[in-house]
Amino acid sequence: MLCGGYVVGYSSKQMTKLYSIAPSTMQDETKKHKRTWMVFVANSDIWSPRQIPKVKKDLALLATTIAKYEPVSMLVSKADKLEAIRLLGGLDRHKYPITLVEFVADDLWIRDTAPVFVLDKEGKKGAINFNFNGWGKKQKYRHDSKIADFIAKKSKSKIINSNYVLEGGSIEIDGTGTAILTESSVLNDNRNPNTTKKELEKELKTLLGLKKIIWLKGIKGEDITDGHVDFYARFVKVGTVLMARENDTGSYDYDITRENIKKVQNSTDASGDRLKVIIIDNPTIYNKSFGIDDFAPGYMGYYVCNHAIIIQKFGDTIADQKAYATIQRQFPDRTIEQISIDGIASGGGTIHCSTQQEPID
Repeated sequence: MLCGGYVVGYSSKQMTKLYSIAPSTMQDETKKHKRTWMVFVANSDIWSPRQIPKVKKDLALLATTIAKYEPVSMLVSKADKLEAIRLLGGLDRHKYPITLVEFVADDLWIRDTAPVFVLDKEGKKGAINFNFNGWGKKQKYRHDSKIADFIAKKSKSKIINSNYVLEGGSIEIDGTGTAILTESSVLNDNRNPNTTKKELEKELKTLLGLKKIIWLKGIKGEDITDGHVDFYARFVKVGTVLMARENDTGSYDYDITRENIKKVQNSTDASGDRLKVIIIDNPTIYNKSFGIDDFAPGYMGYYVCNHAIIIQKFGDTIADQKAYATIQRQFPDRTIEQISIDGIASGGGTIHCSTQQEPID
């Protein structure tokens, strides 16, 4: 049914594009958070035996680091709860609470499976379910497809069902109406067959409060996400974009990162102002102990939490230090926490992929 203009309680298969959706706005990540959502899981049918212990330690490290600055709510199965508590060092030893919420998940990438939170014109919180389908049915998602509605209910947010399939990592916004997306992940037949750019833009502009979308070409089929934007470009403030540059000529990202940089340098934001691009080179040295086939070596996957930025380090001393210094210059009033999460990275993801912010309404 419709509730105040929101499509509530139905999946996109049960609705048509005739429904109107009330305008709402996605807050940029730098705005005050109520909490960070995470998932404590590393299932053996997805992760290898050498990865699993490290992935779980990485998730605990990330959660306890964030808990220095804001509350963390972590989905965890009943079977994994005691291990989570042990690795977290208990639940009551942190500046901000870490709350374990029982839920069986398939994987840890909550940036993509959780709802995208928005605020309506009255400041009331909504949670968009973008119909997660395992990044185009590349991975099992029976449990993960239920996370968006579950978190929406837990956070007491209105559930908003989109007509389209997207993931949170495919959306990068500046908070004032400009977004960057990749065609390869969003306008992909494995998510949105027979969908035009115009159709998709119309809904996203209404749901997220956008005025202009900059489309990067992206690259299909090389990683499970089909080239999510949050590995390539991040707004640090209105008018300024941090962008990744890959310098390994044998990498599929060598050409695409250069195409991305050129495209954004020649783009304007929703106000018509030319965008400034700051380049961060990807590391050339990283830990290969947990596998390299899916390893994601890059610094764009940082997470902005209250008063801090959580960024990765890879063991490439020069690149790690340059990334730290560059991000510190862009966020001079925030503490930079640089941590190693090589287990998570070996699965193709980042700190950003492992977190989802809930704004204050």
